Amino acid sequence: MSTSIPFEECQDKASPNKNIAPLTAELDDAKRLVVGGCRLSHLAEEYGTPLYVLDELTIRKSCRAYKEAMDKHYKGESLPLYASKANSSLALSSIISSEGMGIDVVSEGELITAIRGGVPSQNIVFHGNNKSKCELNLAYQNGSIIVIDNQNDIELLKDIASQNIKKARLMLRFTPGIECHTHEYIKTGRIDSKFGFDPDELEDIFVQFKEIKWGELIGLHAHIGSQIFELQPHIDLVEVMVNALELGKSYGHSLEKLNIGGGLGVKYVSSDDPPSIANWIEVISKEVCVACEKRSLKLPLLMCEPGRSIVATAGLTLYRIGAKKNIPGIKTYVSVDGGMSDNPRPITYESLYSACLVDRPLAQSEGKVTVAGKHCESGDVLLKDFSLPNCKTGEVLSVFGTGAYNFSMSSNYNRIPKPAAIIVANGKSELIQRRELPEDLLRYDILPDRFIQNIS
Repeated sequence: MSTSIPFEECQDKASPNKNIAPLTAELDDAKRLVVGGCRLSHLAEEYGTPLYVLDELTIRKSCRAYKEAMDKHYKGESLPLYASKANSSLALSSIISSEGMGIDVVSEGELITAIRGGVPSQNIVFHGNNKSKCELNLAYQNGSIIVIDNQNDIELLKDIASQNIKKARLMLRFTPGIECHTHEYIKTGRIDSKFGFDPDELEDIFVQFKEIKWGELIGLHAHIGSQIFELQPHIDLVEVMVNALELGKSYGHSLEKLNIGGGLGVKYVSSDDPPSIANWIEVISKEVCVACEKRSLKLPLLMCEPGRSIVATAGLTLYRIGAKKNIPGIKTYVSVDGGMSDNPRPITYESLYSACLVDRPLAQSEGKVTVAGKHCESGDVLLKDFSLPNCKTGEVLSVFGTGAYNFSMSSNYNRIPKPAAIIVANGKSELIQRRELPEDLLRYDILPDRFIQNIS
């Protein structure tokens, strides 16, 4: 019989973000780890390592949790959007679209990925604090919603849209000035944020847009951060946003959409305890309804932008263990064949993860080790002082919760190729992103003719 892996004694299948491992994670009869019906050590053999693995069922359950919670708890219309910066691919865009969600993008690359992945243009929201004219033109021509972040956006769009009959569909982003307990680098709602207009600029912007004929303000947007475990900051955010909504309507703007951003946290380690998706949506929905009723405002179409809480738990990364180094009385290093190029979050944010040996997940720990990457940086550490059984060179290690901000933030540091990515479901695996080869890293290199004579 299959059993739950040890750190998932009470899986919350209704809210994937409250789990460390994908919802389909189980042990086979030989006590080896299986996800999506696929044995992980077999996947490592077939596709090589490092390897990104995404569990399709967990992604779909996450999407449905948002959709069902908004349908249940919000009295008006709603549309959850997937924040594709967390992990962007044609396959993910297709899944998101098939689950009835929209998508938010912040670059031309993310935009064309969403379009070619089948996301309806009207359900694409284009963000960014320094959009190029080319990017804005693509979003405008595609009919996507464009989030105005600053005056530069307005000036560039004026040149684009004023030459056409079609009005640009615009949302206005502002900084709500709300503090939340998350990492310094992922707080985006404070007054000194690089994103959005300051609150005291809103009235002037509403006045300015009364004279604009090429675009229509259809909504407001704000975002307060990422990996948030508290509900109160979002309660405070709703009050600030509905006040701004009322102000904008007083100047004649329709503002029929309210986008409260994302930021719901996920469980990376056993001590993490994020709110459930349903609880997060219920609290926000209630606050929006109460705030609008108090001001006699029609309920706007409610949007949110989850990214991490859609894909983080669905993902894991497989590594093969290589060299080991024991410094008696001090530390033991276990090195793997990846590291900061495929997961920059530990060195960037001091992020914590859970992990286990895929064919011996129940083996007892024999002490703490530091799991290090292969890059030429002392700080290239994936797991610091981590309890792990005595492992052998060649064994496969699974690091959980890597579905968000791993592939999308990956690099070719030390000219190391990026890993392949696969999706698993019902006992089958499919490639969704090819593994780079060392030769691929030379594709855009150009050797000037005058250097060729130096090559023997």
